[in-house]
Amino acid sequence: MAETADADRDGDREFRSVPLGEIETARSRHMWTRSAVHVAESGDLAVTGEWDGTVTAREVDSDSLEARWTADHPDHAVGISTLSGGGTESDGDTAETVIVAGRGETGTIAAYDAATGERRWRYDTVDDLGEAVKDTVFYLPYVVALESGTDADGNECLYAAARRYERDGETRQWHSTVYAFDPDGTVRWTYETDASPIAIDLDADGEQLAVGYNRCMGDHDVGLVVLETASGDLAWTWDPGTEGDRRVGDVSFDGDSIAVSSHGDKRGYLLGPGGAERWRVDLAVETEIDGETLYAYPNHAYAADGRVTFVTGNTYAVESRETENRHPNEHRIATFDADGDLAWDDEVRGFVHGLAADGETIVAPCAQNFRVRDPETHAVRRFDLESGPQRVDRLAGIATAAAVDDGTLAAIEEPVAYHDEGETRGEYALHVAPVE
Repeated sequence: MAETADADRDGDREFRSVPLGEIETARSRHMWTRSAVHVAESGDLAVTGEWDGTVTAREVDSDSLEARWTADHPDHAVGISTLSGGGTESDGDTAETVIVAGRGETGTIAAYDAATGERRWRYDTVDDLGEAVKDTVFYLPYVVALESGTDADGNECLYAAARRYERDGETRQWHSTVYAFDPDGTVRWTYETDASPIAIDLDADGEQLAVGYNRCMGDHDVGLVVLETASGDLAWTWDPGTEGDRRVGDVSFDGDSIAVSSHGDKRGYLLGPGGAERWRVDLAVETEIDGETLYAYPNHAYAADGRVTFVTGNTYAVESRETENRHPNEHRIATFDADGDLAWDDEVRGFVHGLAADGETIVAPCAQNFRVRDPETHAVRRFDLESGPQRVDRLAGIATAAAVDDGTLAAIEEPVAYHDEGETRGEYALHVAPVE
C-alpha cells in the first residue's frame, strides 16, 4: 500500500460551510445512510437531503451558500440526482429537475423544480414493494440508487432501484423493483426480483442499465443483471459464483466494459459484453492472521478512461464478529489499468459510504473506522484517476456523503461521539469547495 503521509497533502481548509440543523450523533459503529448531497446546474447549485426529509438547494457562488429553496420530502431524503428536463425557468426555458430518493413509510421518489423547489411529481415505491412489517429503519422501503441520462433515442430518462426487507423467524426476504421513468414521472417499465439491489449504472450510449445485487437469498440468484433501457428486458447476467447470499457491491460502466466489486469473493472484476471476464484482482480476499481468517468487502467501483478504481471497507472475521486484527487491505482505494495491473493505491482509513467521481476526479468521504476509532480518519480525500492521491481535507466529524461535478465539490459532515470517549466531534454541516 502507498506510504504517502496525510500531512504531505493536507488541504488548506478552503471549504465554505453552512450548518444543516440537528441530527442524532453518530457513534462508534456505522449508521445507515442518513444524508445526501448533489451538485446541479453546471456546478452552481448544491442540493442537500437530510434525515428529517428537508431538501435544500443552495447557491454555490454565494459566500454564505444562500438557500434558493427548501422543500419537505415525504421520507428521509437519502439520495439525490437531477434530470435536465421536467422543470421550467422564469424565462420559459427548460430547467433541471432535482430527483430525491426516500427511505421511509412510502419509499418516495419525487421531482422538484431546480429553479423554484416546486414538486413536479411523486411516486411511492411502497405500492410495489409492500409496507414495512416492522417499525425499524431496516424494514422501511428504501430507494437505494438513482441514475439519470439519455436513452438510445436521445430521450431523458430516470432510473431507480428500490427494495424492502422483512424477516419472519429464520426466513429472510427481499422485495425489489428497478424503475425507468420519463421526466414527467411516467413509469416506462419495471424489473422486479426477490433480491436486494445495491447499485445501478447507465452505459454511455444509454442502451443498457447495469444493476448490482448484494444479497440474493431467493429465486433471483445472480449478482449482476444488465437490462435493455428501451424495454427493461434482460440482456445478460453475471455472478461471482460464490456460496452464500453475498454477491455484488457496486457496478460501473466504461465503454462496453463493466467493473464489478464482488462481495462474494472479495475481488474486483472487469467484464466485457455478455459477462466475459477480462480480468479479476484480489482486493480483500480471505487472509489468515494470528489464527483468524479475515476479509473486507469491496464496496465501491468506478471505471473511466480505461482505468478501474475499487474501495474496500471494514475488516471482518469469518468465525467471530469481533477481532483485534486488521485485514491488510481494509479501507483501501486501488486503481488498475486496462490490463488489470495496479496503477496506484492508498489508504482511505475510514468507512466510505459512497464514492463520488467526475471524469478524472475521485472523492472519498471518509467516516469512522469502527474498530480503530481514530478521529484522524474523518476527512474528504481527493484522488486523480491517473496519478492517485491529491489532497486531504480534514473534518472534526465524520464525512458521510460527497458529490463532485463541473468544478464544484460538496460534502456532508455529521457529528460523532465514540462510545469510549463521550466527546461529540463535529457538526451537521454542508461543505463546498472548488475543484482545481
